[in-house]
Amino acid sequence: MSTAQQAASAVTTPPAPPARETDGRTRHRSLGRRVLARPEVGALIAAIGVYLFFFAAAPSFRETSALATVLYQASVMGIMALPVALLMIGGEFDLSAGVAVTTSALTAAILSFQLSMNVWTGVFVALIVSLAVGAFNGWLLIKTGLPSFLVTLGSFLILQGANLAVTKIFTGNVASDSIADMDGFDQAKKVFASEFTIGDVSFKITIVYWLVFAAIATWLLLRTKFGNWIFAVGGSQDSARAVGVPVKFTKIALFMGVGAGAWFVGMHLLFSFNTVQSGEGVGNEFLYIIAAVIGGCLLTGGYGSAIGPVIGAFIFGMVSQGIVYANWNPDWFKAFLGVMLLVAALVNLWVRRQATRR
Repeated sequence: MSTAQQAASAVTTPPAPPARETDGRTRHRSLGRRVLARPEVGALIAAIGVYLFFFAAAPSFRETSALATVLYQASVMGIMALPVALLMIGGEFDLSAGVAVTTSALTAAILSFQLSMNVWTGVFVALIVSLAVGAFNGWLLIKTGLPSFLVTLGSFLILQGANLAVTKIFTGNVASDSIADMDGFDQAKKVFASEFTIGDVSFKITIVYWLVFAAIATWLLLRTKFGNWIFAVGGSQDSARAVGVPVKFTKIALFMGVGAGAWFVGMHLLFSFNTVQSGEGVGNEFLYIIAAVIGGCLLTGGYGSAIGPVIGAFIFGMVSQGIVYANWNPDWFKAFLGVMLLVAALVNLWVRRQATRR
């Protein structure tokens, strides 16, 4: 080949591209690994195990009516577990969530009864109060820099004392007066505490609300800018602020979301039983957190899903009712729930390690 031909060949022939370097972060993961990376997978495995266990141990657990009861227990727990889980993904806790439910119900009941007003007035005032409690928790957290554990523990004690003291002032006892015969009660009951029938089995409307709220929360987390903000502030608040995430707004909004959940559950309880005991709700905040943790939410924030707490609440419903259907001593319920929490946490840890293993 002549010198001119060699030069022309060098011009027209492109150089070979360099070999692409890969590492563990860019290597393609298998479908199994991607599935295991989902936060709710560990909870789903645990839920299947619990269901099969009670299905074998308690024959009455297999009936459709039992499923309706389990779903009802899970829905009341799960509606609150959803905003609590979102708050935990955002890196915070709310220990006042349990008594906030009672505060909401008492506000609506006492205001409606004492002022002889349509119950819907009490419902809307209760919503304002619940959102204000959530906003106060978020504002105080941002303003002081105190851990959410301390801020909401203070709110928990304030609300617990106010629930009892205010109820005694207006009613003379520890429960609100019945509002069953007041204007608007029947309409409100249809919204918050009605039932529907499938075949011969009645289901509570809270089951539908629970699933709808779960779908909305999933969309919020995975398809909106606010969902990205939640993961960002939970992962690293300083880094999130550095890239323009409105940390203050996000955290206050998450606390107000817990307030909105407390309002809804409080209205359900009020219109289901017509009256509210002022001492109710204490300890339920831990059950909401347990449902979220079983569902795959990390206590350190920045990781979790909305489907996980749905499964966690379903496990709670199965355990609480399965023990009854199995004719076991209900005193063992909390012990069984504690075991489930530890097992679920270990399963979630193992799942995450398998998903991130190279």
